[in-house]
Amino acid sequence: MALYLVGENLDKARSHYQAETGKLVQLMRGIYVDADDDIDSVVLEHAVRIARYLYPKAYLSGASAALLGPTADGRLFLSARRSQRTRIRGLEIIQNVAPKHPSTSEAIVEDDMGEMRVTASSPRQRLLEAFRVRSEHASAIGDEMRAATAQQLIQDLGSAQAASDAVWALARENGWLREGDAAERFLMQRHETSAVVNRAQLDLIVAWHGAPIGHLTHDGFDWRWKPIASGGPQLVRQTTPGKLPPFIESLLPEGWLGRVLQDKTERETLRTGKRYMSNVTIVANQRELAVLPPDVLLTSLARWRRGEVFTGHYSGPERDDIESQFEHALAQTYRNAETPRLSGVQIKAPMFLAEDGTLSISTGKPFTHILKPGGTGGFESLPIAEWLALTLGRAAGLEVSQTALIAMPEGTPPALIVERFDIRESLEDRRMLALEDFCSVLDLKPEAKYEGTIERMARTLRPLSTAPEKDLLILLKRALFAWLIADGDMHLKNVALLKIAEPGDETFRSVRIAPLYDSVTTRIFPGLKYDRLALKINGKDENLKRKDFRTFASTAQIGARQAETAIDELVRGLSEGIEATSLPEAWDSNDQSQRTFNEALALCRDRLSKFD
Repeated sequence: MALYLVGENLDKARSHYQAETGKLVQLMRGIYVDADDDIDSVVLEHAVRIARYLYPKAYLSGASAALLGPTADGRLFLSARRSQRTRIRGLEIIQNVAPKHPSTSEAIVEDDMGEMRVTASSPRQRLLEAFRVRSEHASAIGDEMRAATAQQLIQDLGSAQAASDAVWALARENGWLREGDAAERFLMQRHETSAVVNRAQLDLIVAWHGAPIGHLTHDGFDWRWKPIASGGPQLVRQTTPGKLPPFIESLLPEGWLGRVLQDKTERETLRTGKRYMSNVTIVANQRELAVLPPDVLLTSLARWRRGEVFTGHYSGPERDDIESQFEHALAQTYRNAETPRLSGVQIKAPMFLAEDGTLSISTGKPFTHILKPGGTGGFESLPIAEWLALTLGRAAGLEVSQTALIAMPEGTPPALIVERFDIRESLEDRRMLALEDFCSVLDLKPEAKYEGTIERMARTLRPLSTAPEKDLLILLKRALFAWLIADGDMHLKNVALLKIAEPGDETFRSVRIAPLYDSVTTRIFPGLKYDRLALKINGKDENLKRKDFRTFASTAQIGARQAETAIDELVRGLSEGIEATSLPEAWDSNDQSQRTFNEALALCRDRLSKFD
């Protein structure tokens, strides 16, 4: 269980050498662990030491000041000059702004590297911290911990009144008057009061792979996440008290489906839906979990595909010549609470591929595949463009899910079928899988998906990935691929982490960049002729050159030789894929499909020719 900190028990030159030779894994700048260690356990065991190394001027506060360590769900609370959060595998270091005149105490913490002195909030400051409004620090202090802090103050100062006076003095000094008033009432209370129940309150059960993992409650004002101690990995975290946890928010419908469902609030959305991506169900009554089908792949799309064309039987929503009728049919399907909900702006439908090759809507059935039909107003051949992008991605060496083109009823343009990679692959498969997009990872709202940079993603990815060096190379390739195929929609919701745990695991055994999805050459569509990269790299979203990706590699601490090899391999694979890929015979005589195919390839060839 060894932890290495550059400047403390490891020198900088030796750290680089051992990381390059695979003996050490770098988690963040200056922080390393043995490659063959249980990294999650090492991080949690040394949480306080890591926090002290990263933030030497911060002090333990909130629940961590009482525990002198992280909470059971892996959160370590600090206070300092500014707010920030850092995630390193199963540890999340959450720092808020300290009061101007803090009251702290010295404490001693010991791990296998020895004893260390740390600074922590004093009991009277902890009691005030417990009553801060919309504070994640406060929400982590449960009733038992709050009562224990109050009892300690009363014992130390001799009476509840003396404790109240001491707490009030600190509250006035820092302008925490509301907190001081609440703390006084708590210290002086002599009787219990019965709670008034708001009939508008919600208490929803969140389940993962059918097993409850927590309660999502709403009291008429705010959302509260109350995890159930299940012993499994932490899937949901509430980063802003009162707001939906980012992971839950990332699952909710947006774009086309959001308009179709006409839900005016998050409450309405969560009350009317039950099934979501990442094997998550959200219900009001636990009995409902038993009747909802698990999302398990019973047959692979590869079995029902000849070349790139689906050969099974399509039994999905009918599509007439008028697009609005198809949208209406899908809208009616989604109004059934048992139809899985999807995020993303593109029209799509949740499907089930049965063992006999029948592809049907997932209402009351497992959700194993996604159907993406064409749009209108020049976007009729969007499925062709996405199929081509994913095919080229596979040729370029990126991991891509199974896909196939499918002829739609009434002779309309083909649709694309995509096989889910975030579900179990058979009834015997007991893995627990979840997909978390980078909006959720970075704690951003879905509408902020175009904010951020590839560099920011890299900084966040390194301490979370279980294979950081490989995943950083994949991120480099993904950004380069998006540029070379003119994909202007590789935003934060279109890149995700695929998390996998085995039964009994307390942390995710594998956290890796998910396979390529939702990739398309956007510049060939109406109004997008001058589309730029969704996220900047090296400060640029246009006119990118090889040197820009080299600079990113250096910033992300990717070895120069590794980066150069990765760039060359992707360019070579993409070039070969362009020459080897042809439009399936079923649509090679369709003018619109052929035009989309040719224009996308021409753009890719042009960018490759100018890339140096």
